[in-house]
Amino acid sequence: MFHYEDGLKLTQADLAIDFRRRQPRAFISHAHADHMARHEYALCTPETSALYQFRLGRRRTMEMPYRQPVEWGGLRLTTYPAGHCLGSAMLLAENQQQSLLYTGDFKLGPSATAEEAELPRADILVIESTFGDPSFQFPPRRESIERLLDLVRRTLRAGDTPVVLAYALGKGQEVTRVLTDAGFGVLQHTRIFEISRIYESLGVALGRHAPYCGRTEPEHVVMVPPGTPVPEEIPRPVRIAVTGWAVDPRAKYRLRADHAVALSDHADYGQLLEAIERVSPKKIYCTHGPDTFVDRLRDAGLDAQPLAHPRQRRLFR
Repeated sequence: MFHYEDGLKLTQADLAIDFRRRQPRAFISHAHADHMARHEYALCTPETSALYQFRLGRRRTMEMPYRQPVEWGGLRLTTYPAGHCLGSAMLLAENQQQSLLYTGDFKLGPSATAEEAELPRADILVIESTFGDPSFQFPPRRESIERLLDLVRRTLRAGDTPVVLAYALGKGQEVTRVLTDAGFGVLQHTRIFEISRIYESLGVALGRHAPYCGRTEPEHVVMVPPGTPVPEEIPRPVRIAVTGWAVDPRAKYRLRADHAVALSDHADYGQLLEAIERVSPKKIYCTHGPDTFVDRLRDAGLDAQPLAHPRQRRLFR
């Protein structure tokens, strides 16, 4: 049904999945740079199509709204929400013999700006497993949000400027909505604000936010992408990174932040196991995660292996 060719391909349909190099036909799970390229023809959700074309220019796409099956190359293809960012999708591929679910990047539970993940059952599961180690157990979402809001309040009371480090697409909009719902204004770096405009054009309200134009305002948070220099004119910045890596106490030093909050758009270790239980697959292929995750699944009696192992450069039927 599929094979590995420096990336996952649905063999029967000749469809590349989340390839970073140009393909004649490809499915894009979401519009982050490490999951897409300037394909000749791309299949994706309507929201991902808008974000994809904003980032890479006008492209030919076939839009696949959630839960609306299409026939493609002898397969039945259906997208389901992944909970990762706006438009992010899992892909269920079915033929008369078997079914395969590709998760892409996903997160279980609620989100302020993306539809909650939905996991259909499948015979084969290809699962993204970035946080596939037991040390990555995130705090409850509400607890992480309260920690973020408390840091922002304390920073403002001290006369300092809270500067949140968040990715331009997805995390930036999610955290903006969290902050504006709590009564704060958000001044966004241009790259974040451009994406936010697309979110709002697609019906996702983000609250009181504006582009950062060289000056701060009372009761406002400044938001910049990680790795972007904090503007020198910002008075007494306090940098707050928002990422799943924050469960490691050393993460803030690596991220060059004063604080780090474990609010993630990826599944943690417990959610990965929950996802596998919900899909109930006969065979599991793990990608973008530690090999030890595969070992733990095998120890639990599951038929699992890494997707990209050299011995897998062949057809899987």
